[in-house]
Parts: sequence; C-alpha cells; structure tokens
Amino acid sequence: MPKQLQINLKPVLRFFVALSLILALALSHADSALAARSGGRIGGGSFRMPSSSRTYAPPSSGGYNYYPSGGGFGLPFLLPFWGFGGGFGGLFTLLIFFAIANSLVQAFRRGNDNETEFSQDLNPNVSVTRIQVGLLAQARDLQTELNHIAEAADTNTPQGRAEILQEASLALLRHPEYWVYVAANSQQARLESAEAQFNRLSLAERSKFSEETLSNVNNHLRSADPQAALTPDASEIDHPISLISEGHGRYIIVTLLAATLGKWEVPSVNNADDLRQALRQMGSIPGEQLLAIEVLWTPQAENETLTSDDLFAEYPDLKLV
Repeated sequence: MPKQLQINLKPVLRFFVALSLILALALSHADSALAARSGGRIGGGSFRMPSSSRTYAPPSSGGYNYYPSGGGFGLPFLLPFWGFGGGFGGLFTLLIFFAIANSLVQAFRRGNDNETEFSQDLNPNVSVTRIQVGLLAQARDLQTELNHIAEAADTNTPQGRAEILQEASLALLRHPEYWVYVAANSQQARLESAEAQFNRLSLAERSKFSEETLSNVNNHLRSADPQAALTPDASEIDHPISLISEGHGRYIIVTLLAATLGKWEVPSVNNADDLRQALRQMGSIPGEQLLAIEVLWTPQAENETLTSDDLFAEYPDLKLV
C-alpha cells in the first residue's frame, strides 16, 4: 500500500513542479514589465566657442627688436656714449638704457597678460546646471506639452535651444499645484572639461529609462510606440501596480539640464517660491550663453507613472518642495 501511494504521488509532484515553474516565469515577465518605463528627450548644442566670442591674438614670437633707423634710438647710437667720453654722455646713455629696459619689461608683462587672457578666452568658465522636478501623476497635460515641444523643437540653433528651455520651464511653471519634489544644483568647470560633466549628468538620467520613446536631439526626431518598451502582452497583465492611480504615490519626473558660458548659479531651492524663481531664471537664459541643453522626462507615455519606490530608488537627491 505505501508503495502504491508513492507511485500515485509522483504525477502530482510533477504537476506542482511544472506549475511552480510557470508561475515563476510569469511573475518574472510581470516584474520586467513593471520595471520598464518610457522616456522623452530633447537636446542639442556644441561645446565650441560661439563665433561671436571675443578672441585675442597672442603676441608674436621673437619679442621686441630695435633696429637702427633714421630718427630712432638704436643700440649703435648708444655705443659711442657708452665707451667714450664719460661724464654727462655716460650718464645720459645709462638713463636711456634703463628707460629702454623698463619698456622691455612692461612689454613682456603685457604680452604675458595677453597670453593669459587669450588662454582663458579659449577655455572659459562654464556652468552646468540641473533642475529636477517631481510632479504628481495628475499632471497629464505636462506630458502632452513636452511631447509637442519635442515634435516642433529646433535644436540646432542657439535661439531654438533657448526657446526649448523657455517652453519647458513654462510648462513646469503652469503646474505648481502638482509640484512635490525638487533637486537643483550648478557646477563650475572649464570648457575643456564641461562637456564630460554635462554628458555624465545626461547619461545618468537616460539610464533610468527602459527606452527613449520620443527623442529630438540635434533636429533628429525619433518616435517609438511606448508599448514597445514593455514586454509582450505586458499591457494585458492585470496587476494592481501596473494600473494607473489618480491618487497620491504616482509621479512624473522632469529634468532640465543646461551648460552656459560664465558663472551661473541656481538659487537654493527649499520651497515652491524658490522653485518658481529657479525655473524663471532657467527659462530666461539667452541663446548666446547656451552651449548645450537637454530636457528629459519620464514616463513619456501618458498611461505610465512612477511609483514611490521608483522615485526613491532612482532619484535619491529629491527633496520635498
């Protein structure tokens, strides 16, 4: 009897093992779908000095030479007084010698100052500024506005990039009732290292997207179906976390990133008024000062939001407005 029971239990055990594998596989697909998130990106610019920038010609090599010419003072003129006569002639020659030596010293100093100014002009100070805003998911119109900005943006000209930054700042300013979190900072760097710093910040934000489902970078517009960022049949998974909640605990994140010539510091942001002021300043940066910009937001798809767990895991720098 025990042997017969053992034989009968084998099919049941095999069934439960198979069922466990199926459930594990299904849940793993669901987790992948839930972790996926779409992202939008608008960007453009170049870390090269604008053509309108002031430049300085470095001093010519070879220094300063004095050649004998009619009416001028050259070394041959001084030699007779230096070697012969003494008295007034020797004193006069010595005074002229010191005057010429002083002129040479001043000329070299001006040359060094010009070289320093020329070097600074070719490698000026650059400010890399980031403003990041976390909004409640009810701000659906914001996603639509950012989508329209991306589709119509001219990212290849300084004026176009300034307009993008202005329009994105305005889109955020229109939804203060949904502001919840913010992070803002500005870093200083020389031009030769500012591009790497800007790219690091950009890549850090882009790495949080499963896919850039809408992108306009350097006037190259690319749009993908947001559902393509999800696993097959993910939209059909009936899971409470995948459903959109219109209550609290669901968020949209927007990041403004700008590299500007000169020193530009974002004010400290501790409340809604500070954030309003920071966005106004960001949106008013003139095009001739902008080297590069990026506007990034997630989720880009209107049927997606971030959970509180997503927010705290991916954006630890955010603080309450």
